[in-house]
Amino acid sequence: MSSTPEMVAAIDCGTNSTRLLVARRTDDGFDTVDRRMTITRLGAGVDGAGRLAPASIDRTVSVLGEYRAVFEQFGVETSTFAVRAVATSAARDAGNRDDFFDAAEAALGVRPELLSGTDEAALSFAGATADLDPSGAPFLVVDIGGGSTEFVLGSRTAEGYDVAGSLSVDLGCVRVTERFLAGDPPGPEELSAALSVVQLHLDDVMREIPGATDARTLVGLAGTVSATAAVELGLATYDRDAIHHFVLTKAAVEDVFRTLATESLNDRRHNPGLEPERADVIVGGLCVLVQTMRTLGFAECLVSEADILDGLAMSLLARN
Repeated sequence: MSSTPEMVAAIDCGTNSTRLLVARRTDDGFDTVDRRMTITRLGAGVDGAGRLAPASIDRTVSVLGEYRAVFEQFGVETSTFAVRAVATSAARDAGNRDDFFDAAEAALGVRPELLSGTDEAALSFAGATADLDPSGAPFLVVDIGGGSTEFVLGSRTAEGYDVAGSLSVDLGCVRVTERFLAGDPPGPEELSAALSVVQLHLDDVMREIPGATDARTLVGLAGTVSATAAVELGLATYDRDAIHHFVLTKAAVEDVFRTLATESLNDRRHNPGLEPERADVIVGGLCVLVQTMRTLGFAECLVSEADILDGLAMSLLARN
C-alpha cells in the first residue's frame, strides 16, 4: 500500500452527525471529490447515561459501512495512510466507547481516533481558515457540535496557522436540548436556563482566551450555523456555495432564533433550509450561537462549510 496517496478520506463521527470528505491531492492542497453528512445521533442520551446506546452505535456503524463503499469507489486505499476517522464529544463521554470503536473498525477498515477537545479545536481551525484572507485575522473559530463547542483564536501563517488559545466546552445542540429544552416549544424559563448556562461557559472562554473579544472575524462552523444561514437564505435545498462564507448578521441570528424557538417541532420542520432531522436540536444550538454573539460582542458571523473534515484531509496529505 502506498504511503503517498493521491486520494484520501476523512470521517468525523460526531454527537449529532457522521460526515465524510473524499479529497484529491493537488499542487496547492486538495480538491473535494465527495462530501456527505448523515444525522445518526451517536450521542443521543449519552449526557445522562454516560454510555452510547446500542441503537445509536448501530445507526452510525451502518453509515460508516456506506461511507467505506463510497471512498473505495473513488479509489481511496483502506489504510491509515489514506483514511482518518475521528470521534469527538459523544465518545469522550461514553464509558463503552470501545464497543463503538470495535464495530466501527470492522465496518470502516480503520479504527477511529478519540480526539481531545484541544485536538478537535486545532483541526477545526486549520480547516476553517485555510481559504480565508489572512488580513481577517485574528479569527475566532466557533465550532458548535452536538455535545461540545470549540472556541479557537488564531491566525494564518506562511507555514499554515498559529493558534493563540483554544477551549472546548461541554455545550452543543444535542446536549443543551437534552438538558434544558423539554417543552414543545421550549418555555421561556427553559430558554432562560439554557442561555444562562451558555453564559457561564462563555465566562470561561473569556478567561481562558483573553483575546477572544478582540478577534477581527468570528467564523462559525457546523450544522447549527449552516442551518441558520440556510433558514435566513430560505434555501429550498442545500447549497454549499450559497452558505460557504455567507455573512450572518447578529440581527439575522436573533430573528431565526426567535422564530424557531417559538414554533412547535412540527411547524419548525417546515422552515425552508432546515433539515427535518435537525429540527428538534436546532434551538439548543442557537442558544450557543446567539449567546456567543451577544456576550463576545460580534455583529457578524462568517459561515464556513470548511471545518474539521478539511483539517483531517490536510493532516493526511501533509504527513504523506
